[in-house]
Amino acid sequence: MDATQALILGLLQGLTEFLPVSSSGHLEIGHVFLGDHSGENLLFAVTVHVATVLSTLVVFRKDIIILFKDLFAFQWNESTKYISKLLFSAVPVLIIGVLFREQIEQLFTGNLVFVGSMLIITAILLAVTNFVKPGEGKITFTKALIIGIAQAVAVLPGISRSGSTIATGLLLKTRKDEIARFSFLMVLIPILGAAILDVIGGDFSSGDKIGTLPLLIGFAAAFISGLLACSWMIKIVKKGKLIYFAIYCLIIGLIAIFAA
Repeated sequence: MDATQALILGLLQGLTEFLPVSSSGHLEIGHVFLGDHSGENLLFAVTVHVATVLSTLVVFRKDIIILFKDLFAFQWNESTKYISKLLFSAVPVLIIGVLFREQIEQLFTGNLVFVGSMLIITAILLAVTNFVKPGEGKITFTKALIIGIAQAVAVLPGISRSGSTIATGLLLKTRKDEIARFSFLMVLIPILGAAILDVIGGDFSSGDKIGTLPLLIGFAAAFISGLLACSWMIKIVKKGKLIYFAIYCLIIGLIAIFAA
């Protein structure tokens, strides 16, 4: 991987992790069109994912500080309830990741027809929210579990994690700002968990060799674009403009299928 490829893939990761267009799908398409096989390189994958986690921490730093401050009060308060809901939402993706990890990894082989088809499903899900009347509900444990199941389905390349979780929350009549906040905070648990497992059990000698400069460029690109995309997406959800992303996913999905 050279510096240009690292820049492009880093930008793709940062932007598409938060925008409802599927980061995994775009990275698969990016690897194919760039003629790059660094998707097999664990070090780069962990690096850009850590960068997006850090961008989330920066955007929601005030919320996170309050949550942890209240958590260490060792009382059953609103913050501990919220953290419990975040943990509860991670159960489905944890089960999928532990039981079906090898089968899921086999889907990341540059199969543009599959990725394109999943992007079209994402487009349909986002389009449906355009016809749903906004709700004012809060996140309950039941909603957290259902939204967590949507996140688990999004392990498929082409299914947007943020798109599926936000759309599911909106369909459950959750308040827009509430579901946006919950969607972005809930991703911290599985991403950090997966990164830790990769570091512990991964083979960092496999895949193409990546130098320090491409790694730094990929990290910086993912972090900065992640900051912008996360902040932008919060505003978009509040305005209810997901239909434009539905159109985008439909177009990219069709292009991927016909380009296969």
